Amino acid sequence: MARVGLTPERLARAGAELADEVGFDQVTVSALARRFDVKAASLYAHVRSSQDLRTRIALLALEELADRAADALAGRAGKDALTALADVYRDYAREHPGRYAAAQLRLDPETAAASAGVRHAQMTRALLRGYDLTEPDQTHAVRLLGSVFHGYVSLELAGGFSHSAPDSQQSWTRVLDALDALLRNWPTPTAP
Repeated sequence: MARVGLTPERLARAGAELADEVGFDQVTVSALARRFDVKAASLYAHVRSSQDLRTRIALLALEELADRAADALAGRAGKDALTALADVYRDYAREHPGRYAAAQLRLDPETAAASAGVRHAQMTRALLRGYDLTEPDQTHAVRLLGSVFHGYVSLELAGGFSHSAPDSQQSWTRVLDALDALLRNWPTPTAP
């Protein structure tokens, strides 16, 4: 019989909290069972495996990020929207490092297609319409933004910018200025 009060959703939330405390890579069904002071076997009525738990945490993180991004982007365009979206990712990663790491989990195609990851791509593409980019440049720009946001945030979380001046906020602002300038003046492809 399943333990009263335990649900897949509650376990995913508790797993997300655990990820923020100890790191996403450390989240397992056994670790979560210790948090609830139950045997790991009792959690298998709600999650199939540690991978299932990790996927549920990733889906939760993607949903939280998408909700924050939608709120931040409402009524914004151009550089204002770009900055708002970038700040959502950076702030979320700082507040929830384990969940942010979970949001990077590679999902199977079916799960990914049903996840809030689709909303992330849609919001980024909507932002890029303000820069008059069409395909395939829009796809290139989506990849560029994701790479820059994730790369910067990952390096910052790892302490990569803490050893020198100026502070990372000044660099972040300059990076966003440069991205805005690039998107406004997107280069045309050169012939091979």
